[in-house]
Amino acid sequence: MANYTPEDTNESDDLFEHYAFTAEKGQTPLRIDKYLMNFIENATRNKIQAAAKNGNIYVNDQPVKSNYKVKPHDSIRVLFEHPPYEYLLTPENIPLNIVYEDADLLVINKEAGMVVHPGHGNYSGTLINALIYHFENLPNNSSNRPGLVHRIDKDTSGLLVIAKNEASMAHLSKQFFDKTSEREYIALVWGNVAEDAGTITGHIGRHPKNRLQNTVYLGDESHKGKPAVTHYHVLERLGYVTLVSCKLETGRTHQIRVHMKHIGHTLFNDARYGGERILKGTTFTKYRQFVDNCFKALPRQALHAKTLGFKHPKTGETMRFDSEIPEDMQVCIEKWRNYSKHQESE
Repeated sequence: MANYTPEDTNESDDLFEHYAFTAEKGQTPLRIDKYLMNFIENATRNKIQAAAKNGNIYVNDQPVKSNYKVKPHDSIRVLFEHPPYEYLLTPENIPLNIVYEDADLLVINKEAGMVVHPGHGNYSGTLINALIYHFENLPNNSSNRPGLVHRIDKDTSGLLVIAKNEASMAHLSKQFFDKTSEREYIALVWGNVAEDAGTITGHIGRHPKNRLQNTVYLGDESHKGKPAVTHYHVLERLGYVTLVSCKLETGRTHQIRVHMKHIGHTLFNDARYGGERILKGTTFTKYRQFVDNCFKALPRQALHAKTLGFKHPKTGETMRFDSEIPEDMQVCIEKWRNYSKHQESE
């Protein structure tokens, strides 16, 4: 099953665009193989050099070798003779945890570790591969992704609503766009969050030096990102970490992860944003061993999409779904609970 056509490429010579970047105005000269390693997930230098050798890397519409030095404002494109693999969707018989289903939609509780849609390095085993196996004729969203109204990150667990027809896709997507849907996440973050509750605002966009991260842009730089609003309140203080509830007003990529880091409280064990290091606490060996045990119990960022609410696209009924915090996260929270009680009693 392919959802990609040559018309999507605007390429007259049967080459398909896989990546496109524009170098920042402050870009210092850097070999293009090193530059692309910072921007393409799961790419190795050998693969990038092979692509350059085969004439697949273009700068300002000219093929370049791997030793080309990237300069400010360079337009960089990686082109191949085949479409991006994420557009070549294959149905796969993967079990789904469906918590609700009717003729118009379904709600799924996604396990941590499952990628929502195919992308570079993850071409199979995704939620979409499972959806197109279990359901026929799912409507495409604006990005040609069947059924998807919204998404959550690979290592985030929790609730997602899937549209089963065009009318549901349009209606649900508008609710998310109009910020009338309800989304509550539970997160364990490093540090003792000062305020009991607060709102984080700050435009979110690509990190200028690391394309795998997003960052917050404020003031004169706001145009580099999109508006994002996260409301949070503290659920439990556990010494060197805090359990918080986050409600999304907008739905930017990595929003909670970026916003919480922005206020100094990176998500626990969020490797992409530096949370896999000990950011708060003591230097004692015993403490380091304790934190390492917590990382092993929860080998992912401590984030769960717990609650999801929206109006049914056909009946108008308010629907609200709640999910249990998964076991790996519960075990980690309990370890911190016991640790903080032990600290208080000393």
